[in-house]
Amino acid sequence: MSDPTFNSKSASFLDWFKSLPGATFHPNIEIQDLRANGAGRGIVTTADIPEDTVLFTIPRTAIINTQTSDLPKRVPQVFETTGLEEDEDNEADGDGSETSGPPDNWVSLILIMVYEYLQGDKSRWKPYFDVLPSQFETLMWWSDQELVELQASSIVAKIGKEEADGMFRSRVLPVIEENADIFYPEGAERLSEDQLLTLAHRMGSTIMAYAFDLENDDEENDPENEDEWIEDKEGTLMMGMVPMADILNADAEFNAHVNHGEDSLTVTTLRPIPAGSEVLNYYGPLGNGELLRRYGYVTTRHARYDVTEVSWDLILSVLKDTLKVDEAIWGRAVNELDPEEIEDAFVVERDSGEPDARGELRDDAHVKEVPTDLVDQIHTILKAIRKVSPSTIPDKALRDEITLLAIHRALELRLAQYPTSQAQDFDLLSGNKVSGRQKMAVAVRWGEKVLLQEAIDFVHEKVLRVKATTDGDEPHAKRQRTT
Repeated sequence: MSDPTFNSKSASFLDWFKSLPGATFHPNIEIQDLRANGAGRGIVTTADIPEDTVLFTIPRTAIINTQTSDLPKRVPQVFETTGLEEDEDNEADGDGSETSGPPDNWVSLILIMVYEYLQGDKSRWKPYFDVLPSQFETLMWWSDQELVELQASSIVAKIGKEEADGMFRSRVLPVIEENADIFYPEGAERLSEDQLLTLAHRMGSTIMAYAFDLENDDEENDPENEDEWIEDKEGTLMMGMVPMADILNADAEFNAHVNHGEDSLTVTTLRPIPAGSEVLNYYGPLGNGELLRRYGYVTTRHARYDVTEVSWDLILSVLKDTLKVDEAIWGRAVNELDPEEIEDAFVVERDSGEPDARGELRDDAHVKEVPTDLVDQIHTILKAIRKVSPSTIPDKALRDEITLLAIHRALELRLAQYPTSQAQDFDLLSGNKVSGRQKMAVAVRWGEKVLLQEAIDFVHEKVLRVKATTDGDEPHAKRQRTT
């Protein structure tokens, strides 16, 4: 709470928003300072609001994108299409080298955001930029020491800071440097390369956390999809920054939704909202790890969507130890596999259900199946081993038991990769012994451990049932069907 102008910036932004042609703002809501609750700004009701009430309207002319910013008009050679065949997402290569053609939507919006930010008071979005965050809790901004608190979480490998650095250096900074007279207002001080890189990261993080997909109107308004909540910015045709809509915070249970119209976007209540309640949007069925990576926070409700991964190398190691296969046989069997058809890792998750039309969660989340792609891949290696050495797996009926035993053991070993136990993490969280980024990291790793233990217990039950069948002690109902 170090910014003494926090509330005055909110007031200036609201005045600016209300002055936009076509904008509306319901009299029974207000922007509040929620930093004491671990959030920034949020929108809270000041009186009871009925279901299906329009809370505010955002004219499309207020959105920051390639159609509203002056930058594409001032440097058309940067944004114009070439007609050449390009990669689907037109992204920089893995080493950060530049791809041909115009910038993709992600790079385009970063360039526009950098441009508008550098315009300062000359940008018509200046009051909006004043309420956008300058600091982030997303994993991109964590130190190596802070990231250690995530322990064995697979989310660490998805941060992609080096890849982002490469993309910024190859596709963003050169455009700014080659068009410096346009990006910088007359008399403005030029930023160093390191300062520009930091600014590009800041704008990239802002877009990651706040940008909206603006090209799914037909799909989102299709009556057939009215019970499906889709919030996904990857691979979109156009993204944009939407003032006021991004003041809303979000959770896995929510009470409002952004509706895309031809000339405007409206935020409408999904159910009655009592006075004093925060208006909440929806970011999708994201586990806390992904929520932290993209948006910089975690919630209790999003834990139902937690996921973790088990590597194929770990599965192979378990299979090799379980089967005690001769090294030569094992090598021949592995060589039978097509490397292009082998998955490197497999997702473990719950059957979590979706929010209903009112934004509420009705069903409990449970692990209800073993990843089918993992089972299929284990079957592939077992078939290869049986082909090379039939005596190693003499009975096909043993295949399912071997598969489940291998998965069960791999899950146990995966859980053991975390230095602390589930109980220790729960003690840290329930006893309020951690705070800030450390607390969020503990919440992520604890949720993944809970999920892994649920998966271990689920697979164990399946092992017992398969063993009973293999041993001839079939359930009574099955004996009836086979007689």
